[in-house]
Amino acid sequence: MNSNFYYIQNESPELKEFPFVSCLLSQKVQQIILDSWEVGQRAGIGIFSFTEGKYEWSLEHKTYPLYPNDSLIVQPWQALGNPRGYLEIGAFMQLSILPSHWTNEGHLILGDWSKISYSEQVVISKLFLSNAKPIIPRNPAIGQLIMELGQEVQEQAFGYRTRVPQIVDEILITWARTLGKTERNNQDFSQTFLQLEQTLRANLEHPWTLEEMAGLAGLGNTAFSEKVKRFSGFSPLNYLINIRIAEASRLLKSSDKSLTDIALETGFYSSQHFSTTFKKLTGYTPRDYRKIHI
Repeated sequence: MNSNFYYIQNESPELKEFPFVSCLLSQKVQQIILDSWEVGQRAGIGIFSFTEGKYEWSLEHKTYPLYPNDSLIVQPWQALGNPRGYLEIGAFMQLSILPSHWTNEGHLILGDWSKISYSEQVVISKLFLSNAKPIIPRNPAIGQLIMELGQEVQEQAFGYRTRVPQIVDEILITWARTLGKTERNNQDFSQTFLQLEQTLRANLEHPWTLEEMAGLAGLGNTAFSEKVKRFSGFSPLNYLINIRIAEASRLLKSSDKSLTDIALETGFYSSQHFSTTFKKLTGYTPRDYRKIHI
């Protein structure tokens, strides 16, 4: 296999069968070309892995040094480039993925090509959005997968149509797992717990599962449950219910929203479920609670 490859959607016939791949390349830069890498938004989710040289790229007005075996992820609305406007001498790989839907509020839908479950896509998007530093240093796994992806597209051996989306999924999962481990190693659980609670409160209408919450914390289900129990005194799901009831109580006192609207907004699947749970935890039905606090 040629270690250098360069495929661009709508220009390279090799990508015609993979419309979710905007760009796939392994590029060796041997001389500086002015105005070749100016700061700007680029299509899709950009995943870069660096193999030679040192780069200094700007992402959202902040400059990051990038070294061999570092990987970088760029979200569709972020501005990326070299403040000096050119690519430095060295070598790197790039994969750009076009999701069906992804907003800066964290709503990610990869598309029918991906076998990553919807709940796992939620976790991936939340991990990306909550990660203040978009670089994973000294981790060659992403680059190895991009190289394998390039090989599949280049050689088109038997089964390559199946393998290409599988490898793209694997790249995203590898990134999310590595990011979760990195975040866990860089902070104690109190910080993780605070970030998790902020995410839950901002998305109470979402039907959170234990797996999703553990994924946000970068932990397995059992370890996550044990840490939350020690930290809060509740199981993760019971802690989530308490947050929902607290927010519902606030809305009952401060708004004229209907009970159905409050139930849905705070993550209960029906008014009956909301009323039963609310009375169990507060001793009042939502209607009685509102009357008392008007």
